[in-house]
Amino acid sequence: MENERWILPDGIDEVLPKEARIIEKKRRELLDLYASWGYEFVIPPFVEFLDSLLIGTGSDLDLKTFKLTDQLTGRMMGVRADITPQAARIDAHHIRCDAPTRLCYLGTVLHTRSNGFAGTRSPLQIGAELYGHAGVESDVEILRLMMKTLEKASVRDVYLDLGHVGIFKGLARQAGLHIQQEAALFEALQRKAMPEIDQLLADFSIQPTHATMLSHLAELNGDDALDRAEGLFSDASPIVKEALAYLKKMREQVAHWLPEVPIHFDLAELRGYHFHTGVVFAAFVPGSGKEIARGGRYDDIGQVFGRARPATGFSTDLKTLIRVSTPTEPASDGESIFAPWSEDQAQQTLVDQLRGAGRRVICGLPGQLGGAVELGCSQHLVCRDGEWQVISV
Repeated sequence: MENERWILPDGIDEVLPKEARIIEKKRRELLDLYASWGYEFVIPPFVEFLDSLLIGTGSDLDLKTFKLTDQLTGRMMGVRADITPQAARIDAHHIRCDAPTRLCYLGTVLHTRSNGFAGTRSPLQIGAELYGHAGVESDVEILRLMMKTLEKASVRDVYLDLGHVGIFKGLARQAGLHIQQEAALFEALQRKAMPEIDQLLADFSIQPTHATMLSHLAELNGDDALDRAEGLFSDASPIVKEALAYLKKMREQVAHWLPEVPIHFDLAELRGYHFHTGVVFAAFVPGSGKEIARGGRYDDIGQVFGRARPATGFSTDLKTLIRVSTPTEPASDGESIFAPWSEDQAQQTLVDQLRGAGRRVICGLPGQLGGAVELGCSQHLVCRDGEWQVISV
């Protein structure tokens, strides 16, 4: 029973000094990167009233959100599971600019279930959002910034997975599927369970042309998926054809701006289906079964906040990026210097000068156990001939 007091809940972790130093260094570098692109940093609250936190986000986020009762008002509150909707509300309610708005953020989120980045329930979410532009160009800017994020975090061998939720939505609407039918088919498509998909389409009793197009959707993945889709969806609605045309423009733009990045298309990939409205994308690395970063377009959310604005963005978990990154430098603040306990003002003056120059100085305490070696210091201060000097241990 005594040892159980030290057990953390599943999916909840604590970050120790070595990793924390790396995370903090990357945090600073990434926020500086976003600032150089014109993205302004915002810090939304960790908890909010539930009705404002979840409005317009769909049922997926509701299931991920921890809920509690506010002891002051009696109203239900939620611990944020995603910062993206909070950033959208900030754009709609507080900034209210007609020109494109660029926001970025970093903060801990909490999930009820471990089904996201690296299986953690407490990601350190970092991301960027662009509001006020509806074209391919803004999606590509966000995609480029996401790739710059992975590069800055020393993540190598990244490949992209692109899709568009409008294709499935358009086909489902064209086939006349009701909400329950659409949900059942959606679940089967995510598992690419072909026998189940075919059985569902047969049970729906829809037109054979519509059933054939929906059935082919699960097979449309790979480098040539868009070209094959053009022939298979010749009878599709204008919504579907517009989505395909949008993805082709994305392919051209990505080839122009990110020619070295491999691209994979999966038209049945519907991550964030109840939240996203257009193109969706994710970044993967070999050996990782889950995406390490994801994003896409979510134009509809502005309506529920009283101001409809085109929106696109990406997010990732900084701790996951550190885990899959290629180490390029030691995780330290440089050589540490140990200063033995002394009331000599000359020693303190030197300590202040060293710290001001960016050096790490650890001052000893009277009667402490251990010294320079035990504290990991490679140098220490020694007084020789009345003058304090930095000497190697």
